[in-house]
Amino acid sequence: MPNLRTIVFFLLTAGFAGITHAAEPNVQTFARGLQTPWAIAFAPDGRVFLSERPGRIRVIEKDALAPEPWMRLEVIETGESGLLGLALDPAFEKNHYVYAAYTYRDAGGGMKNRLVRLRDEKGKGVLDRVLVDNAVGAQFHDGGRVKFGPDGKLYWSVGDAVGERSAQILSSLNGKILRLNADGSFPTDNPFPKSPVYSYGHRNPEGFAWQPKTGRFYATEHGPSGSPSCCHDEVNFIEPGKNYGWPVIYGGQAKDGMLPPVIESGANNTWAPGGAAFATRGPWAGSFLFTGLRGEALYRVVFDAKDPRKVAAFDTYFRGRFGRLRDIVEGPDGALYVLTSNRDGRGRPAAEDDRVLRITFK
Repeated sequence: MPNLRTIVFFLLTAGFAGITHAAEPNVQTFARGLQTPWAIAFAPDGRVFLSERPGRIRVIEKDALAPEPWMRLEVIETGESGLLGLALDPAFEKNHYVYAAYTYRDAGGGMKNRLVRLRDEKGKGVLDRVLVDNAVGAQFHDGGRVKFGPDGKLYWSVGDAVGERSAQILSSLNGKILRLNADGSFPTDNPFPKSPVYSYGHRNPEGFAWQPKTGRFYATEHGPSGSPSCCHDEVNFIEPGKNYGWPVIYGGQAKDGMLPPVIESGANNTWAPGGAAFATRGPWAGSFLFTGLRGEALYRVVFDAKDPRKVAAFDTYFRGRFGRLRDIVEGPDGALYVLTSNRDGRGRPAAEDDRVLRITFK
């Protein structure tokens, strides 16, 4: 018999929790003709930066996609690898720094992941420095999300690169969420001395965001995809130094010293979660939003105001309407911007794909 927790998760995920949509979203195409975009970030000067997995950083300016890339990076794009996360420095107006994570082929032919800092010079990108290098890469499970937290530190999620045991080895960069200073050095208040590791025991975390006002940190993570262990995708409440269990536990399983997710997709349903964001304006204000790749949907979670590990509401939008969804951010105009990922080899691309979708409310 399934336990109560599994039943509740199934009901929430299936949309039978008695939750009504807060408002009817209006969706328009903001940009089109992209090749597997992975991350989107807004600059204070009005430009919109996008990473494309084949190794291009693109710019949208005055609602038009520039025909030439802002920068090209030499990447290895296969399976889930390539140019992944992208973030702009909080002080971009002064220092013009852009941060990116990508997979590359090393001199010995192996796959690696690195985090770099780039610089905007006269409207084009140049390499400033390599911040972190030699994280093991693979065709699958490269993680890749890059964001600045409210503490001003730079966070980078790195998947297990199909090397499950590495997630439990603190000396490995894989299966971790890393926390860095903007120059790549390790903050002295990290949970493990002289280490960039912030949390560990992760399989393939591809999205994270901080709750406004509280600063609570949540991350999405892909669960195992093969039989009999499918699917158990997760949303985790991230705390410094904590172990999230992979590969020892996953989904709703429990073990001393390891934290289960706040919510999981269950054994018979998959989200394949991508990017995440908290909405701060409009009818979804306060909601944690994350995209689904295989789930082909946008998911909305409302956390309990007092208990960060308790879900008060869960809802699903756009299932199958736009195909695979990769990233979501709230723009400076208050609209939500979502990337499709239908040209990643697993989708069914429409004529305009891939696109940036802009979500507003009537």
